[in-house]
Amino acid sequence: MDKKKKVVAPLVCHGHSRPVVDLFYSPVTPDGFFLVSASKDSTPMLRNGETGDWIGTFQGHKGAVWSCCLDKQAMHAASASADFSAKLWDALTGNELHSFEHKHIARACAFSEDTHLLLTGGMEKVLRIFDLNRPDASPREIENSPGSVRTISWLHSDQTILGSCTDMGGVRLWDVRTGTIVRTLDTKASVTSAEVSQDGRYITTADGTSVKFWDANHFGLVKSYEMPCIVESASMEPKYGNKFIAGGEDMWVHMFDFHTGVEIGKLQQRAPWSSALCAFLTGWRILCLWI
Repeated sequence: MDKKKKVVAPLVCHGHSRPVVDLFYSPVTPDGFFLVSASKDSTPMLRNGETGDWIGTFQGHKGAVWSCCLDKQAMHAASASADFSAKLWDALTGNELHSFEHKHIARACAFSEDTHLLLTGGMEKVLRIFDLNRPDASPREIENSPGSVRTISWLHSDQTILGSCTDMGGVRLWDVRTGTIVRTLDTKASVTSAEVSQDGRYITTADGTSVKFWDANHFGLVKSYEMPCIVESASMEPKYGNKFIAGGEDMWVHMFDFHTGVEIGKLQQRAPWSSALCAFLTGWRILCLWI
């Protein structure tokens, strides 16, 4: 007897009233793992990462929220907004703990690995590092970003900052100790997503019609694959690292073999100008965003 074909049902998470533009999964905690979503409706939402069930909504922003994240214990959340602020939230109660004021749109935010620092960036072309143990203190500012900051993340145990700009190609690496750019990973188009693999070996970037993989320690280009369309985001499968997915303007999320670049599957999205943002904790879990 033929085995029945396994059908994978996607999580459908209702609640936002405007487009969702960013997602973030927490690491696995003793209470499970969690998902926070940012939306142009100004209200980040927290959900159970396994079931997608709504837990709560963070209320306080007065403009579109472009970025959101959780610390590794999922005790705190942060968000960056078009209302010229980044906010720190208590993820258990939903209360706003602090609002960090900016002079222009805050586009990206990231907790440090040790959870003591919050990094932000945006239209001001400035990286700010806030000490969460002293939230009222002035942040450290790194002012040499050549363009408006689009993506940021920490690398090398919080010693390096990885960031891309909205209006130019390349991924830049800042030495946190000196506040200087020590290397640029060159790309032809602006980088719309950049992430570090869970094992710390690779940096995955999406730019134009290209997905690239870089050595996260020596920064050499490991692989580069041309995609069937302009891509908005790409992500490596975390458990084995032998697949990656990419999504963009053709309304499909494409799955590829990491070693050969051969397409091995795809999933259709439901709206044009889509950004496939993929976060994997246990097995394959794909969430598609349309903006």
